[in-house]
Amino acid sequence: MRDYLKFYINGEWKTPDNASTLEVINPADESVAGRISMGTSDHVDQAANAASQAFNSYYQYSRQQRVELLQEICTQYKARMNDMTDAIIEEMGAPRWLASSSQALSGYGHFKTNIEILNDYAFNRQQGDAMIIKEPIGVCGLITPWNWPINQISCKLAPALATGCTVVWKPSEIAPFSAQVLMEILDSAGVPDGVVNMLHGYGPEVGAAISAHPLIQMVSFTGSTRAGVAVAKDAADTVKRVTQELGGKSPNIILDDLDETTFAKAVAGGMKSMTVNSGQNCNAPSRMLVPAERLQEAVAAAKAAAESIQVGHPNSEDRVMGPVISAVQWDKIQDLIQAGIDEGATLVAGGTGKPDGLDQGYYVKPTVFANVHSDMRIAREEIFGPVLSIMSYTDDAEAIRLANDTPYGLSGYVSGADTERLREVVSRLRAGMIHVNGAPMDRTAPFGGYKQSGNGREKGLEGFDEFLETKSVLGIKS
Repeated sequence: MRDYLKFYINGEWKTPDNASTLEVINPADESVAGRISMGTSDHVDQAANAASQAFNSYYQYSRQQRVELLQEICTQYKARMNDMTDAIIEEMGAPRWLASSSQALSGYGHFKTNIEILNDYAFNRQQGDAMIIKEPIGVCGLITPWNWPINQISCKLAPALATGCTVVWKPSEIAPFSAQVLMEILDSAGVPDGVVNMLHGYGPEVGAAISAHPLIQMVSFTGSTRAGVAVAKDAADTVKRVTQELGGKSPNIILDDLDETTFAKAVAGGMKSMTVNSGQNCNAPSRMLVPAERLQEAVAAAKAAAESIQVGHPNSEDRVMGPVISAVQWDKIQDLIQAGIDEGATLVAGGTGKPDGLDQGYYVKPTVFANVHSDMRIAREEIFGPVLSIMSYTDDAEAIRLANDTPYGLSGYVSGADTERLREVVSRLRAGMIHVNGAPMDRTAPFGGYKQSGNGREKGLEGFDEFLETKSVLGIKS
């Protein structure tokens, strides 16, 4: 069992005073996997003061010094890749194939990408008679989620360190093991005292204290839209910058110009993507929009795809779908599946309850609904599980209207044969990221959404810019 009862503040592992403890549950078998200490606003204050003091020297590090630090982090990270993979499997039930090749590897990739950006980034430029200077914003509060724990901290922490910022970080208390491994990596890499400070705690206490703290100049938050609203309110009194990557209910438009084989492949791919990470992805293509005249074709392909998914223990050597993160999440998914049935959607595959033979652990059946209407809960609420809703449309205009009929705007997906038609559809979708014909994620492309899916961007140049302030100097030329 993992006992991680110390916080990392000002370059030291410290047992926090007056901290309660929380048991961390392994979602694969519901056993107690470890314990963590739970912080308070006093611990946030200690971390913020340490980060503020460290900023006075760290922001003066040269570009080369910061490059060397990030390179050493990569070296230490690579040496701990297996430890990171094991931690992710244990804390969130990610299957080994996903935990190693996607989850753990993503953190390493973000640090490598930010080294490349830092090497070439123009912090100064002359514009007319003014010199425009980009400088680190200061102390950053990073609040990260459980579903992609290392991906989400790394795409915040890497640019923060690259730009010269210091950090107060609260990982998810549900999936804290990988955070411990990463903090050990940073310590081994020689991150200067106070530059990165990590503590655990609940969002309404520690997260709120980070958001409101006067020494913190920026908060970068990933989580639910509900929690994002609370972060923004807590941050308002100190007028700090707030960037948020929040919820999604992403549409997946399958156009009618695909041949039978390609159409079935697009539908099956869309369904299978709903089972990656057990559907716990903010950008999951959870609303599939298909031509009305090809609805039965789509239903058959989605049903076959869902029934081909093997659900099993994350340590299995097979390419299985593991459990969802917690009992709370499992109950929410079950409630929404039942709501789909009660509201009249057609249950095509899956349904309520656990898959056969998996009585222990938070396992969910890959589920497909057809004949879903936009006023149903399963069409409007973020389920965050392996549940696909199939809706039909009569023409491109209706498909676009249905796609945009959501308070979210994180991602969109479009499959079709005609490039100009694809361009037209893409241009009318109100979302921050559009995947065409199954195109995968790109670590250098900005990640973020429209509307209630958040503000600001992560990854790439745009993510780097979020951690910088702009200073105009008049009267001195470079």
